Amino acid sequence: VAMSTTGDKILDTALSKIGEKSLFTKELENALERNEVDLVVHSLKDLPTSLPPGFTIGAVCKRENPLDAVVFHPKNCGKTLSLLPEKSVIGTSSLRRAAQLKKKFPHLEFRDIRGNLNTRLKKLDEKEDFSAIILAAAGLKRMGWENRIGQLLGPEDCLYAVGQGALAVEVRAKDQEILNMVSVLHDADTVLCCIAERAFMKHLEGGCSVPVAVNTLLKDGQLYLTGAVYSLDGSDSLKETMQAGVSYPHQNEDGPNDDVQHVGITAKNVPGQAQEAAENLGVELASLLLSKGAKHILSVARQLNDAR
Repeated sequence: VAMSTTGDKILDTALSKIGEKSLFTKELENALERNEVDLVVHSLKDLPTSLPPGFTIGAVCKRENPLDAVVFHPKNCGKTLSLLPEKSVIGTSSLRRAAQLKKKFPHLEFRDIRGNLNTRLKKLDEKEDFSAIILAAAGLKRMGWENRIGQLLGPEDCLYAVGQGALAVEVRAKDQEILNMVSVLHDADTVLCCIAERAFMKHLEGGCSVPVAVNTLLKDGQLYLTGAVYSLDGSDSLKETMQAGVSYPHQNEDGPNDDVQHVGITAKNVPGQAQEAAENLGVELASLLLSKGAKHILSVARQLNDAR
């Protein structure tokens, strides 16, 4: 069942200005609630950290590359952001990307660009407005347009969005049959990384109207979470990394613990203790940034964005 959402229709306004948390999800959830569909598929980064009552994320699929990618205007083929001429215009509607890249590449200018991937690539190729645009590598790969990626932005250039690159399957929380069916799609590593990222975002009370970014790495049973907050122009920022052990055996947790959600995710086939450790890691990292003044940076960013 193909559906269109508010976020797909309002294409002349920056996402961060519309201010509606469920831009890409509301219509889909309405269909789920009315039993017109049994599961809906989202990009995880579009899903708020608190889901409406009665819904849960029943599966988080194996994550595609979560990094951001630069797609260059054909005339800039073979270049990188640092090699673009002074005052080159880069298209992105993400406050997170703009904040980080303004700081890293002060010779560039950043301007909003909206629309689905086809629309954005068309705007880039057919006009002279943009020297390059920034998109999620995952979207380009899934559409088979990987050859358009001119530069991948590593964590040293640009931390990615919470949940970026992962697909989420949302279901009715009480629908055990569907929950059991989709649970086989869970990728345990992705689940743990995304729980930590979502818990970090939730504790910061971040959304698309403030620049919050992350980077996660799961290696040898240790989950490393880097989280950062930025002012709109990137001049003010806080960034920290913490780690936690998430290597726990799977216990059969039948009974009342069946439907424990961690930041909106129900993953029965991932050890509960590991999920708890991941969630606590996100909360602790957010608390650390808040103790260092993150709230001030974010509230100023929110006010400035509202005033734009």
